[in-house]
Amino acid sequence: MSDYQCGGLGYDGHKGTDFALPSLADMERGVNVLAAAPGVVRGMRDGVPDIGPTDATAGQECGNGVVLRHEGGWETQYCHMKSGSASVKTGQRVDAGAILGQVGLSGKTQFPHLHLSVRHNGKVTDPFDLSAISACGESGETLWQDAPDYLAGGLLQSGFSTTVPEYDTVKAGTADQSPLAATAPALVFWAYAYGGQKGDIVALTIDGPDGRVVDHKTTLSKDQAQFFRAAGKRLKTAEWPNGDYLGVATLTRNGAEYARFEQAMTIR
Repeated sequence: MSDYQCGGLGYDGHKGTDFALPSLADMERGVNVLAAAPGVVRGMRDGVPDIGPTDATAGQECGNGVVLRHEGGWETQYCHMKSGSASVKTGQRVDAGAILGQVGLSGKTQFPHLHLSVRHNGKVTDPFDLSAISACGESGETLWQDAPDYLAGGLLQSGFSTTVPEYDTVKAGTADQSPLAATAPALVFWAYAYGGQKGDIVALTIDGPDGRVVDHKTTLSKDQAQFFRAAGKRLKTAEWPNGDYLGVATLTRNGAEYARFEQAMTIR
């Protein structure tokens, strides 16, 4: 299923827009969920643990959430909020921008994000495009005061480590081990990305005091909603040269650089 820009960030059966956090560490630090418009709390739930989908999630796929009723037959629903973060009660009137809670990992979700559903007279509506028939490359009327920029993929994080990190640590935001010791057994640079499309090229380089240490490219063989790539070099001398190192990750699409991440560290 294509998204409203005819890109690959949509899928069948999904009735809302997901606003993902880069990592679990960002969730732990706390990201507030704000009311999209003034309204009244129609219903809310809290207390569902932030552990993703389990047998106990049946009937609670939204996890912790809030439903707001607005004027003119509009409703907004906010799902997967952090357990214990809800700051409103049923029947409470809230202003636009009021804090409803925080982004979490409750309910049927594999990653921390806010699921926002918009309904008008009970019908699911895409807040990014209200036109009956979407046209690629054309922006229809939206509900946003300031619509978020659209990126059909990009880089979320990068870091250095002594081995290729486990994917769980990358998603948790704990994979970066920089700065590495001069005696580190290997020098590995990794990047975490989203919205990958078949044919995208992911390049990873590391430059050090004596020149290029790592130069690696890989081409995606299929579309991938989230993924990470890593490349490195084993230590072959007593220690790595002291000085500054720069890791660069780039995502190239259709022959043009689409996203770039740079990370520096110093080995002493």
